[in-house]
Amino acid sequence: MDTVIAASVRKRTTYKWLITGGAVLLLLGAGVWLLRYAVSSSISRSVITTAVVEKGNIENTLTATGEVLPEFEEVITSPINASVQQVALNAGSTVKAGESLLTLDKSATQTSYEKLKFQLESKRNDIKKLRLQLDKSFYDIKSNNDIKQLQINSLEADVENARRLYKAGGGTREDIEKAELNLKVARLEKLQLENEIKSKQQTMQVEMREAEIAAAIQDNELQELQRKLQQANVVASRDGVITWINRNIGAVIHEGDALARIADLNSFKVQGSISDNYLDQLHKGMAAIVRMNELQIRGTVINIQPAVQNGIITFDVQLNERNHPLLHPNLKVDVYLVTAAQNNVLRVANGPAFRGAATQDIFIIRHQKAERVAVHIGMSNFDYVELKDHVKPGDVVITNDMSNYKNAQTLTLTP
Repeated sequence: MDTVIAASVRKRTTYKWLITGGAVLLLLGAGVWLLRYAVSSSISRSVITTAVVEKGNIENTLTATGEVLPEFEEVITSPINASVQQVALNAGSTVKAGESLLTLDKSATQTSYEKLKFQLESKRNDIKKLRLQLDKSFYDIKSNNDIKQLQINSLEADVENARRLYKAGGGTREDIEKAELNLKVARLEKLQLENEIKSKQQTMQVEMREAEIAAAIQDNELQELQRKLQQANVVASRDGVITWINRNIGAVIHEGDALARIADLNSFKVQGSISDNYLDQLHKGMAAIVRMNELQIRGTVINIQPAVQNGIITFDVQLNERNHPLLHPNLKVDVYLVTAAQNNVLRVANGPAFRGAATQDIFIIRHQKAERVAVHIGMSNFDYVELKDHVKPGDVVITNDMSNYKNAQTLTLTP
């Protein structure tokens, strides 16, 4: 037979279980807290990196990417329509000024040159023929004018004779008038011939000038074609290194097509790229720092491309040391654009602890402990970060990423 448990007994049992469960939860919480405290409140010196706060100069920079390129690169183009006949050198070869690079098949252009040469000679013969024709025509007109003068002289004599006969009673008035009329007509004809001579002289000058200009144009075309034929023997115009050359033997080349590129490897520049979000901060003349591993070369932004492609702005940096031995074409580098600078500020070496926020917590080592301190961040670059307050020269700052200790106010340093 079942026995009824008293209510007081059940109540005591419930309390007992509640107390036991609460104690277990408290023990677990305490254990977790102790474990977290043991882990979070201490850190080994061997896993941290530190830097000492000091006074110095600092530059605020924007980070960009860059590529080293020759400062001067000549593009050699084809002067004629031709085909590649022979290639003398490969890309990467060092060349001297005047050294042959490649040879073009210039037979078609040579044929055009010879044809134009014959045309020019024919034009010059036409000029000689025209000069003879004009000289003959002028001579004929001038001779006619001289003959007309003789006729006038004869008619003047006829007028005088008619007048003497009329006075002597042997002639009539009509004879005098007829002689005077013939003289007047002859004089008008002579005046017409003189005007024709002047007009012929001017016409001769114009026709000769037109013929000479046409010949001069053909002569210039011939000289230009001759110059292009000479340039078809493609040679280097300066000392340098071939960065590219067309090695396609037999390839058809049109006038103006690139044949080779020669770079002067004694002088380099950097072509940089940065997001267009920084367009308002980018300007010509601003200082730039080019970094290759541990090497830094300073320079100046000298050109900014006006076009934005895929959200990227391209600019050129002129280096202060353009011929540094570590520079070579197509080398990828980091570019830091200097937007501002300050002197004699508190600074510390940059590291993962600094995440770009204007205000953030850092840990400063004091008396064998790392204490959390809130500081205001000023300028920053790849080397230093400016600390505006709550630090002094000589303070040792932990530069590691300390996000795992975001709840700790003090850390004990262990060996």
